[in-house]
Amino acid sequence: MENVKRLNKFIGETGHCSRREADEIISAGRVTVNGNPAELGMKVSGEDEIRIDGKLIVEKTGKFVYLALNKPPGIECTTNTDVKDNIIDFLNYPKRIFPIGRLDKASEGLIFLTDDGEIVNKILRARNNHEKEYEVVVDKPVTDRFIERMSKGIPILDTVTRECFVEKTGKDSFRIILTQGLNRQIRRMCEYLGFEVLKLKRVRIINITLDLPLGRHRELTPDEISQLNLLIEPSSKTEEASFEKREPKSDTPKRDFQKRDFQKKDFGDKPRQTSSGRQDFSRSDSRNPDGPKRDFQKKDFKREDSKPDGGNRNYEKRESGPRDFERRDSGRNEDSQRPDSFQPAPKRKIEIIKKDDPRYRKDGDF
Repeated sequence: MENVKRLNKFIGETGHCSRREADEIISAGRVTVNGNPAELGMKVSGEDEIRIDGKLIVEKTGKFVYLALNKPPGIECTTNTDVKDNIIDFLNYPKRIFPIGRLDKASEGLIFLTDDGEIVNKILRARNNHEKEYEVVVDKPVTDRFIERMSKGIPILDTVTRECFVEKTGKDSFRIILTQGLNRQIRRMCEYLGFEVLKLKRVRIINITLDLPLGRHRELTPDEISQLNLLIEPSSKTEEASFEKREPKSDTPKRDFQKRDFQKKDFGDKPRQTSSGRQDFSRSDSRNPDGPKRDFQKKDFKREDSKPDGGNRNYEKRESGPRDFERRDSGRNEDSQRPDSFQPAPKRKIEIIKKDDPRYRKDGDF
C-alpha cells in the first residue's frame, strides 16, 4: 500500500518549507494536487502530482540538512526573499532550507536551519518544554527584585510567562533560560519592569551550544543530531501540543452518579454499610410495619362532600337596606367582667363663656 500522509507533512519533508508555513500557502490557494486546488488536512502519496505556484515538488529521498548559524543583528528570520536582509539570502546555501523558530531582527545568536519539516514541529511546539538560553544586557542595574520577578513570571500578551531560571551575571546583565517562545518575550518582560534590552544573544538550544563567530554557520555533527533526536523524541508533533493539558490529580476512580431503580426492600431496617465504610441510617418504615399504609392517591372528591350538611345548606339573602352597625348584645354583662377597683371617670361639664360675659378674662389678667 502506498505511503499516505498529510499534505502539509509531505511539503515539509520535501524541504520546501515547514509544516506551519505549508498550511499558510495551502490556505492561500497556492498549492494544487493533481491539478485541483488543495485543501487543509487532505492526504496525499508519492503518486500524486503536487505543485506550489505551478512548480512541481517531489518527495525527498536523500539526507536532511541541519545547520547551526550565529545570526548577526539586522538579519530577518524569514524565507521570503522579497524582504530585505532575509536569512535565506544572507546564508546563500545551495539547498532549499528554512529556519527553525525566530530571532528578533535586533537580536543575535544561535538559530537552526534545516529542510526537515518534522524536527521543526517537535522543537517549536509550546508543550515540549525545550530549553533556550539567552544572555541579556539592559539599560539599568539589575536588582534582586528584578531577578525574582522575572523568574516568577510576567504578565504579557494576555498571559503570564512560565516560571524560569534567571541569574545575574553583571551589573547590568543576566542570563535567562526559557521553555516557551512568545513573541519578543524577553524584551516584553523587561519592558514591563521598566527596563530596556540593549543586547540579546541566544547561546543554547536544547543540547547545542553556540561556538561560532558572528555570521558563520556549520553543519551539526552526527552525534549532535542523534542526541537532539533522542531529547525531542517524547515530543508531540501534533497541534494538540500547542495547548497545555492538566494531568489528573489522582488515580481514584470517579463516583458513578447514574440514576438507578432502587427499591425499599434493598435497604432493609438496619443501617447499610457503604463503600466508604460509613453507615447509611436511611429511615425505614418501622413505626408500624403491620399497620395499614396511608393511601395518598388522588381521589375524585366533589365539592358538596366537604360540606357538613351534604351541600343542602340554605343560604338566605339578607334584606337590602341600611346596615346596622350598633353593637349587638352578646348575652354577656360587660360590667360584671370588669374588676371592682375599676371606676369610670366622671363626666366633665364644659361651659362656653363669651367675651361680653363679666367672667371672661384675657391672657395676663389675674
